[in-house]
Amino acid sequence: MRIGVLGTGNMADALTTHWVRAGHEVFIGGRDGDGARRLAIRLGNGTGHGSLRAAAGFGEVVLAALPYGAGAEVVATLRTPLAGRVLLDCANPVGPGFRLLTGDGPSAARRLAAAAPGAHVVKAFNLCHEDVWRMDPPVFDGRPLAVPVCGDDATALGLAHTLVWDTGCVPLSAGGLDRAGLLEATAALFIGLWVDQGADAQSIAPPLPFATGPTPH
Repeated sequence: MRIGVLGTGNMADALTTHWVRAGHEVFIGGRDGDGARRLAIRLGNGTGHGSLRAAAGFGEVVLAALPYGAGAEVVATLRTPLAGRVLLDCANPVGPGFRLLTGDGPSAARRLAAAAPGAHVVKAFNLCHEDVWRMDPPVFDGRPLAVPVCGDDATALGLAHTLVWDTGCVPLSAGGLDRAGLLEATAALFIGLWVDQGADAQSIAPPLPFATGPTPH
């Protein structure tokens, strides 16, 4: 698979390391040419580098590894090369006090879709810190990490699921793009519990057999 990457930060580094290892062709695009070149060299295996526009036009899938505040603005300038491509959004619109920056408005993923209406936006990889994605693979208590994925296009979802498998994780179908805001809100809640209170966010969910209440005897 050909994968373009918008951004040169930690999420771009962590995720593409898996994808290069899996044999995908990756092209890193950045505003800072030196940053894109350094990441491409670190990834090796013929990883390309250049401008954001070049990355947008390279991949069947394009990873938007961009801060929430800049994502839609950058994507809007790339709507032509992004047309028909899968745009994978991993951003978390979480601000001070672990507040959801989107408020009552569209999700970050919906804002990317509005900025590049010809792209097939998929939300994934937003629930974990980048260092979790650096694990090879992310397995906890013998169980691979599950990654919720939201999107509306079946082909786009299939490609996203492949990339989840290639990180050593298990894709979890979480509905259409209208549910991406729920993933973003979940990230805000979990980050607040983990960082602010030191709480185990997993403890708020009962075991699966009790998800709909205890079984009557």
